[in-house]
Amino acid sequence: MAESQHIEWKESWHDKCLKWVSGFANAQGGTLYIGIDDNGVVKGINNARKLLEDLPNQIRDVLGVMPDVNIETKDGLEYLEIIVEPYPFPISLRGKYYYRSGSTLQELKGAALTKFLLERQGKKWDGVPVPNISVEDLKDSTFSAFKIKAEKSNRLSTEDLEGNNKELLESLNLYADNDTMLKRAAVLLFHPNPEKYITGASIKIGFFEDDDDLKYQDEIKGNLLEQAEEALDLLKTKYDKAAISYTDDGAREEKFTFPQDAVREALLNAIAHKDYSSGIPIQISVYNNKIIFWNEGQLPENWTVDRLTEKHPSKPFNPDIANTLFRAGYIESWGRGTIKIINACKAHKIAPPIFANTAPDFQVTLINYTKEALVAKGLKPEFITIILYVQEHQSISNTIVQEICKVAKRTATRYLTDLDGQYLVKSGTIGAGTTYVLKGDHIGPA
Repeated sequence: MAESQHIEWKESWHDKCLKWVSGFANAQGGTLYIGIDDNGVVKGINNARKLLEDLPNQIRDVLGVMPDVNIETKDGLEYLEIIVEPYPFPISLRGKYYYRSGSTLQELKGAALTKFLLERQGKKWDGVPVPNISVEDLKDSTFSAFKIKAEKSNRLSTEDLEGNNKELLESLNLYADNDTMLKRAAVLLFHPNPEKYITGASIKIGFFEDDDDLKYQDEIKGNLLEQAEEALDLLKTKYDKAAISYTDDGAREEKFTFPQDAVREALLNAIAHKDYSSGIPIQISVYNNKIIFWNEGQLPENWTVDRLTEKHPSKPFNPDIANTLFRAGYIESWGRGTIKIINACKAHKIAPPIFANTAPDFQVTLINYTKEALVAKGLKPEFITIILYVQEHQSISNTIVQEICKVAKRTATRYLTDLDGQYLVKSGTIGAGTTYVLKGDHIGPA
């Protein structure tokens, strides 16, 4: 037995232990052991029998929680086991709310507390009603543009599209339960100036020569539907202009640094899943060979970024916003967005996307390795040759390294070992058939 998200050890009982009971009740439940030190060694407690009688009543009276309290024995030493079930409603300790996350206890405050309380009521932040705003305050041209897109996507009925703006909002479930007040999602999606009510509801794009050298930038305001269109246009025409070339028969070809499908999905993912209570804009940093999409937000509970690289259900952070974007054909409703980013990068022959989620940040990075960028990082020519080969062909083996670098097997092994964990990672069978692919599961030295 070890400390984990569901287990906590305390050498003795004291009033602060109530915080841990509250934290377990507000999370996924857990077990608090009294009489075990931080190293997991049973020390025992002298008053176990008395605590067995007193604690259930104390916890009930202070927290309103009814845990199971049991006496356990090891090597003649008695200790207590307090089993706390997850509760469907918020549990406060003298007006404060605690939450067990991983192996730590957090006091919920500000936006995190608001989000927690809303979820315990079965609500999401974007579903909260906003007083004193009516459909007449929203932007007619945005409704018109939305209807055109929704008609093309075939995700709304003809009857819904032919109705007036109020009826459309009703069909999109953008009125609160009482049908008199609009939800925050409606303001973000259709109001001409949502930042009047929701701070930071905008997008910032900047072009960097390096992390400290910002060359130019744009700030995109307006409602989310307008922001999506303007940001996509700027990213395509100003921040990643296509290189023009011609085929042997004279046909004109355009080649963007980054696959446009991946750029679109990463942007719309940020818009749909951003935590708008943070007050911080979506930030897109563009470099010569990489682009980073950042938004404040987090994955569904108990998810890791690995889940995003495989088929997964759709669990939008803002379900009302996501539903409207889906009806307009901007996004899918089956959790396919990250898979589309991966496939687009593969088809475009660039590195795999990097998904990173260190709360409260979520980040998607697209990288197109170039010889110039790798030279600037001081990599050996042989390393550059290997990295560019893997980007082009998806994988590499020791035999191929020997061929393209014109080196012996032992030297090829050393090259791959040096790159392993930095730019490359082993894939498939280990041994004679070992291959390496570009590492795309963390933000590394790119």
